[in-house]
Amino acid sequence: MPRPIVTLITDFGLSDHFVGVMKGVILGIAPNAEIVDITHQITPYEIPEAGFVLAETYRWFPKKTVHVVVVDPGVGTLRRPVLAEAAGQYFIAPDNGVLSLVYAREKHKVRAITAEKLFLKPVSDTFHGRDIFAPCAAHLAKGLSPARLGKLITDYCRLEFYRPVRTGKRIWSGRILKVDRFGNLITNFHISEFPVVRTRPFSLVAGQQEVTRLARTFADVTPGEVFAIVGSSGYLEIVANQGSAARMTGSSAGAPAELTIY
Repeated sequence: MPRPIVTLITDFGLSDHFVGVMKGVILGIAPNAEIVDITHQITPYEIPEAGFVLAETYRWFPKKTVHVVVVDPGVGTLRRPVLAEAAGQYFIAPDNGVLSLVYAREKHKVRAITAEKLFLKPVSDTFHGRDIFAPCAAHLAKGLSPARLGKLITDYCRLEFYRPVRTGKRIWSGRILKVDRFGNLITNFHISEFPVVRTRPFSLVAGQQEVTRLARTFADVTPGEVFAIVGSSGYLEIVANQGSAARMTGSSAGAPAELTIY
């Protein structure tokens, strides 16, 4: 039998013990689990960024993979831990909207995690990643039925961070979903919704930078030039050839972006 897979997405960074502790909990319960670190460098508290990263990740994994997302500014409050079943996979996260893109793209069902007998005791008010999410993910990876974690719910949190808002006849307000390692600004303007940028004049603005050129590859422009490109996720990105658009625009994850079609 293949080893069960558990993926991790957090905003914990790598300088503290938090990630290692979660892995220890998982392996203590499911020693055969293969743990895959997607990233622990999500901007602190930036739920939409984590949701975007998850949405770009899960479809490349085998069925039955357990995805754990811990970007949880509401830890210790009445927000619920949830388990979503979608695309033949499992998603464990706080009920704060971080799974919204999965909900939007896939047929799904959601359970409130209430199986307290699976939690580590005592449950910390500040580290549910260790005491709730990790042990529940491990038991699920080990073969526990999802129904044992809790009952189905329909009032789970859904956000629309991935959907730009039309603010004028030809103007849409959006946001920066993520800044990647190269300083590219990944917006929430998807080419499937705005295909006309390939054929009509447009203006894409982030910070003080206005971009009016769409290129197919980075090599199509001169070094240092700021322009737009359709990234591998299908979203419009504001980028610079061999440079950081984030630094040039002063933008970060969560910052506003505006698209005008002429």
